Amino acid sequence: MDASDEVARGLTDIEGFLYQEAHLEAARRRVADFTARSPGLTEQQKTDIERWYVAEQKHVARLVTEHIADSIRAAEEQHRIGFGRWLRGTLIAMVLITVAMGVCVTVVLGTLG
Repeated sequence: MDASDEVARGLTDIEGFLYQEAHLEAARRRVADFTARSPGLTEQQKTDIERWYVAEQKHVARLVTEHIADSIRAAEEQHRIGFGRWLRGTLIAMVLITVAMGVCVTVVLGTLG
């Protein structure tokens, strides 16, 4: 891996981290707004609800990420299979053309001699 690949990977990692932190910060704001509008909750209850909600958001984000990764893997596998079929077909066609050309050359040389 050269330096430009490492830089690109690092930028991707930073982008992912910043996206995750922005998502979690938005979740914290949403749950803080919710608990602030809920009268009768003790500070401990508010803290418990906020902790649970943020943990739930992390869990959901992980599930979504895994689903996307699985979908990408499935698409890549389908592409690999399709490419393999295309490659086999191309190879067979090349072999048939080569054999046909060989037959044609043999026929032409046979009629000349």
